[in-house]
Amino acid sequence: MRNRFLIQNFSIMIFMFVVSMGVHAEEGIPSVSDKVENRWSFLGGYGITHCGLGKTKVQVQSVDFIPRYERFLTKTMGSSWYQGRHSLMIETPLTLVVDPDVAPMVGINFLAGWTFTGLNRIIPYAFAGGGPLYTSADIPGLGSELNGNYQAGIGIRFKTNKNYQFNIEYRFQHISNGGTKTPNDPLNSSRFLLGITF
Repeated sequence: MRNRFLIQNFSIMIFMFVVSMGVHAEEGIPSVSDKVENRWSFLGGYGITHCGLGKTKVQVQSVDFIPRYERFLTKTMGSSWYQGRHSLMIETPLTLVVDPDVAPMVGINFLAGWTFTGLNRIIPYAFAGGGPLYTSADIPGLGSELNGNYQAGIGIRFKTNKNYQFNIEYRFQHISNGGTKTPNDPLNSSRFLLGITF
C-alpha cells in the first residue's frame, strides 16, 4: 500500500515536470516573473490522508481554501529552462474537515519557493516548509488541538493575456503534535489544488 502511494505521487510529480519541460525557453525575453516582486494567489481543492503511510491510521478528507502571498527574494539565476528565482510564500490556509468529523483547521505556513522563469507559456514552481495548525476536529489519534505541519509540493502557473495566471498544484502534507501529547498518530495526506495568481 505504501509503495503504491509513493509510486502514484512520484508519477504525478514526474508528469507535471515533463509537461512543463515540453515548452521551449524563450531566449533573451524576460519572463513575467522578472517584472513582479510579489504576488497573491488564491487556491482551493481537496485533501485526503493515506492510511498505512507512516503511522497514519485514519482516513481524513477535507476541502481547502488557501490565500497565499509570495515575495521574490532574488533576481533570475541560471540559464535556459532551469533558470529561476527564490521566493518566500506565506499562507493562511483554511481547511474544512468533512470526514470523519466536520470541523475547521486553520494555520499559517512559511514556505521557501523556487519559480522557474525561463519557459514560454507556463511557469513551474516547487516549494517546501510548514507552520502551526489548529483544529477542533475530533480525529482519532491526533491527540491535540494545536499541531504542526510540514509540506512539500510542485505546481504550474499558466500564463494568460490578462494580468493573472491559473494554477494547478500538488502537495504532500504531514500533520502531527510532535509528541507533545498522547496519542500522536500523524496525518500524512495529499492535496490537489486549483487557483489563480495575480
